[in-house]
Amino acid sequence: MASDASGWYARLDHVCPDRVEQISGWLDSWEEAVTHGTPVAATMPNHWPTLPAGLLSEPGAVVEHLLSRYEADNDGRSPRGAYSTPSKLVQAVLADELKSTRNKANKRPPATLSLAAMPPGFREYAERLNEAARGGCEEPGDEAVEAGERTRSGIPLPFADPAVGGGVVPCRAIKIHILRSEGFSPNEIRADTLRLLRGMQMVDSSEIAVACTRRRVLLTLAKVGLVNLLGEGDEARIGRSEAELILEESICCADSLRGDWPWTESPRLLVSRPPWLRIKDRFRGYPDGSELRKQLSQSLRSTTESDGSPRFAALRGNVNLYRLFLERSMKLVRAGGRIRMIIPDALLREKSSVALRKLMVEGNQWVSSWSFPEPQRVFPGASQGVLVVGLTIGGSTEVMTSFGPLEIHDLSASTGLDSKTPFLEMERGPWSVWTDMTWAVPRMPRDRYTRNAVLKAIGDLADQPRLGEEGNWLNPTDEPIRVRVGEIDQTNWSAGISDWCTDSQGVPFIRGAHFCLEDREVRISHPAYDVEIDEESIERSQALWKGPIEPRGISRVACQAIVNAQKERRLRWAVVAPDCVLGNSVNFLQLPEAVLDSLAEEHGSVDEGLLFVAAQLNSEALNLWSRAWAANNNVNNYEIESLPLPPPSTEGALNYALRQ
Repeated sequence: MASDASGWYARLDHVCPDRVEQISGWLDSWEEAVTHGTPVAATMPNHWPTLPAGLLSEPGAVVEHLLSRYEADNDGRSPRGAYSTPSKLVQAVLADELKSTRNKANKRPPATLSLAAMPPGFREYAERLNEAARGGCEEPGDEAVEAGERTRSGIPLPFADPAVGGGVVPCRAIKIHILRSEGFSPNEIRADTLRLLRGMQMVDSSEIAVACTRRRVLLTLAKVGLVNLLGEGDEARIGRSEAELILEESICCADSLRGDWPWTESPRLLVSRPPWLRIKDRFRGYPDGSELRKQLSQSLRSTTESDGSPRFAALRGNVNLYRLFLERSMKLVRAGGRIRMIIPDALLREKSSVALRKLMVEGNQWVSSWSFPEPQRVFPGASQGVLVVGLTIGGSTEVMTSFGPLEIHDLSASTGLDSKTPFLEMERGPWSVWTDMTWAVPRMPRDRYTRNAVLKAIGDLADQPRLGEEGNWLNPTDEPIRVRVGEIDQTNWSAGISDWCTDSQGVPFIRGAHFCLEDREVRISHPAYDVEIDEESIERSQALWKGPIEPRGISRVACQAIVNAQKERRLRWAVVAPDCVLGNSVNFLQLPEAVLDSLAEEHGSVDEGLLFVAAQLNSEALNLWSRAWAANNNVNNYEIESLPLPPPSTEGALNYALRQ
């Protein structure tokens, strides 16, 4: 079904290359279908390709996808990599967030007794019961409704999205609002719908996105009979002109990162899926893109609040826009208000997000996180892991509940998440020790046995000295151990790399694929050291170096730097020979001379000492630790330098002895 949909968009590009025309044409067809009660496929332009069945049921999702393709193309990125926000995920997030208001929203007046059905002698008694019932039917919290703090259907107001895109968040909220309005009179539903529309604060910096959202909201309301597209409305329906005037006020085009918020009242609830886009990926299609990116970065860094303080305190490293939207939202929402944001799960562990996580934990109540690992493909066409964070503004975090790893079937349209989903409660005290107050969240396995093993490894290793620290058992000197990347950049030096041939001139070239795990032992599988490797084996591909860079001339402890997330082990340490060079898919330890001398003295030679160190680093506990705290598939230098280094273990010593 996904391939059929992808093929339809490709065929649409062929007959209608103008992406703005695609969006407006689809919206026009959708409106005609709603007005006349016909399928949208029957109202499409005749020259457009036949719509596949998978796109018939969700016209709004098509709007979202067409818009994401337009924005990618407009920015110089490939539209093939564009993806829309899944409505199923947004539905689950809103359902979970609004659970606490469900009972109030669904509360109906208590039943009364029919006097005509009662014998004459009981009518007086029945009348007294009816009076008592009518007198007590006022809903608790009606003051909040009258004050504009929430709708009768239970949606907190103002309700905001600072990056509304194609409007999936407000439209899903409207559908929940409609379901919760069952039992109200048509006039009450109309009034409450107006209350919801006036309480929306939807923003996007794209005029096309704003126009799409306004139109999509209008058609969503018309589809369920709450807006009259052809008239002025009545007691049950809002007239089109009135609805459009309200939507012009509640859905605005503005830069919510650098500009002022268009409303004076702060949101009580903010739900969003902001752009997942690094600044360095913006303006790729522009001739002066480099200068535009530089100007954008400088502008964001210089943006200040009304008191002169920097707006973004968590700008670190290669800035991704979603981090800025999250920090901005924490300042927009009022104290006690709520944020639910759909972002990449890299936020949980990446080093560049430390400052942002500190804001979430130390200045707010980080209540929950939903983590979907990469293979789940929550976003069709995107392999990136997905995270949903839940925050209450103000105070500080004492316990954060981390749900995961989650699967698609864990989502529930009515309750948010299935009650049987795995979770871990991150209590502030142990959490601060585990992460040295960087507030990273471990990546947990799903089955209970392995979860317990990971938790034990974290508990045993958290307070141990780190590999890169001075004074540990391996390095008693004051000169730290450093982690370096292999000397050959495989992209820039590709001309010097070739396949291995026995009679070729050159030296062994070691890359990540040469780290082999056999019978729980890591070794280098390279044709220079193993003549039995098959001629067609991948280990012979790109295994010879003929360039000007010379081997280091000493043995090194090395680790593959890029791994497949599905591999059994994340860390694979081995000792590489003096006569080879390393590619940049390999990291190695740069050990101080004093450490090398100490290893040679204790183990008889430097090589024997390095084998012992590799055995310690290959311990199962360290592998579990590394998998738990991995931000992505790259084994980064800082990750290795921060590895706990406990005293030599029985396991490591035994593995070392067995290899002798």
